[in-house]
Amino acid sequence: MKISIQPIRPDFAGEVPDFAGEVHGADLRMPLSKEHVATIEQGMDRYAVLVFRDQHLSDDEQIAFTQNLGPLENAQGGNITKNDEYRLKQGMIDVSNLDQNGNPFDRSDRRRMFNLGNRLWHSDSSYRAIPAKYSLLSARTVATRGGNTEFADMRAAYDALPDEMQRRIEGLIAEHSIFHSRSRIGFTDFNPDVAQALPPVQQVMVRTHPGSGRKTLYLASHASHVIGWPIETGRKLIEDLLDFATQPQFVYQHRWQVGDLVMWDNRCTMHRGRPYDEAKYRRDMHRTTVSDEVNTVERERGAQSAA
Repeated sequence: MKISIQPIRPDFAGEVPDFAGEVHGADLRMPLSKEHVATIEQGMDRYAVLVFRDQHLSDDEQIAFTQNLGPLENAQGGNITKNDEYRLKQGMIDVSNLDQNGNPFDRSDRRRMFNLGNRLWHSDSSYRAIPAKYSLLSARTVATRGGNTEFADMRAAYDALPDEMQRRIEGLIAEHSIFHSRSRIGFTDFNPDVAQALPPVQQVMVRTHPGSGRKTLYLASHASHVIGWPIETGRKLIEDLLDFATQPQFVYQHRWQVGDLVMWDNRCTMHRGRPYDEAKYRRDMHRTTVSDEVNTVERERGAQSAA
């Protein structure tokens, strides 16, 4: 088996590098050699979003493939689903519109309301002290219309910033919180234990991507404010940067097909889900997540000390 990766979209106006690639020759249901895993990881460093077509995986197969790439993230506290409401096995994250009986959520279901936050631009688990490295989303059932996922290339966005802005944000730290992002859509109905499990954390706003060595913006709807700045001034800066980084020339939109597995690097991308008719369509999407190694503030301080 020979794995190859081809760009999905050409350069935008010759200025912005493509950042989504399609992988050919991989059967993720089968064990992968170290060489195959290395090829995929190198592809992630080159692109940041990889698309694997026709991968009709079971949850066990998806978990097994994910563990080639690092430790599974502990998803505790990252949602408001109660213990008796889970429909997927431990290690899987449910990114669907379905209840434990496989029926679409009622419009008033608190799980549906919480999940609407996924339509905001975000980086998975930036609200955790150790955020996510890779996310892998498997399409089991898709909406016929709508329900696409958009990805923003934060390395290219950083490169395109004026020099003055790059200097202005270097070294800044933002506070991230799941409560902030969900408050933006009016959701406050958290389980009592979530506040204890997920206190606000600090993350750098500019980080160095380990695999490529490029600087990248690190933003999300979870980013509440800039540490040491007046709250509203910091929020205005974050919103301005979010608007800049999500211009069309930095965005790839994935149109889902059943059997797609899309893998992205949260360290240098943001993403968001797009609307669809939730009452009409079942959308069954299963996610696994690879945890990063260390908090971004600690990583950047360590990199500076080494330099």
